[in-house]
Amino acid sequence: MSSSKNYSRREITKQIGVAAGLSLATRGFAMTGPATPAQVEGPFHPVHPNAETDTDLTLLAGHTQRATGETVLVRGIVRDTEGKPLFNALVDVWQANHHGRYSHSEDPNPAPLDPHFQGWGLMTTGREGNYGFKTIKPGPYPLKFLGEGGWRCQHIHFKVSCLGYQSLTTQMYFHGDPLIEQDLEIAKAPKVLRPLLIASSVPDEATGLPQYAFDVSLAPA
Repeated sequence: MSSSKNYSRREITKQIGVAAGLSLATRGFAMTGPATPAQVEGPFHPVHPNAETDTDLTLLAGHTQRATGETVLVRGIVRDTEGKPLFNALVDVWQANHHGRYSHSEDPNPAPLDPHFQGWGLMTTGREGNYGFKTIKPGPYPLKFLGEGGWRCQHIHFKVSCLGYQSLTTQMYFHGDPLIEQDLEIAKAPKVLRPLLIASSVPDEATGLPQYAFDVSLAPA
């Protein structure tokens, strides 16, 4: 029922505020540091408007079944390289489903689509630069379908933009994923900066779900 999705939106908004407040209280403001490393956008950024792009990617309106896979929360703060939180930055996220396939007409991967997975979300940051969304861990996928060798490890794509700053396209990786070591895309980032792209998790106090922290730093325009 659609009311199920509406309830989910209210709950996730509440959880975002609580989690972001805890994150800000415990981490404080970052010191001056480098901008988050840019990563390739990839060929599967959504090109057609989705019916939904809210912050709960695991449940579609009118559906009672959630997306297949491990449900996780992603939380973070968008800052500039001086450590100032950025309000009203646009955070655009998209990813493969649990089976490693994108809901994109050009994805040649024969893995199944998930009719219950949103796969794309759009949000803006709060006054303290905070953002957050609920999703599933994306599956890895073999690159042979794109004419290459090896595998892409689990990752979520981000495009972050804010007035007065350089827009950033990057990717978030998951700590502990054994495929990170052979992933050719993360290897393109300077070695010293790669840890900025790998998110670790702690249990969310409200839900018990894994909560991954992924902060983003934008350079001035």
